[in-house]
Amino acid sequence: MNLTIRGVNYQPSDETRDFIDKKLKKLSFADDYLHDLEIAITRESKGIGYHIDARLHFAWKKEKVVSQDCYQLYEGIELIADKIQAQAKKEKEKTMGL
Repeated sequence: MNLTIRGVNYQPSDETRDFIDKKLKKLSFADDYLHDLEIAITRESKGIGYHIDARLHFAWKKEKVVSQDCYQLYEGIELIADKIQAQAKKEKEKTMGL
């Protein structure tokens, strides 16, 4: 799986990238069919907090997007990792009939 992490109004640190990598270890079950994962972290210009979008690209040319708004970045990363995992399982079950 190819992972791309980018920031909007925010520069992800190496520590943040390592944390994301650690949280996405539980996605190893999807390596065969989840080809690309793009994560965009936006620091909100109004108010406090972050908006995280994850775009999942599946082997069968399907694309899904999950989003999370949060005040604490690392809490948001944990929540988006859970959403990514759930979406990958759901899409596999729907497509492969497992």
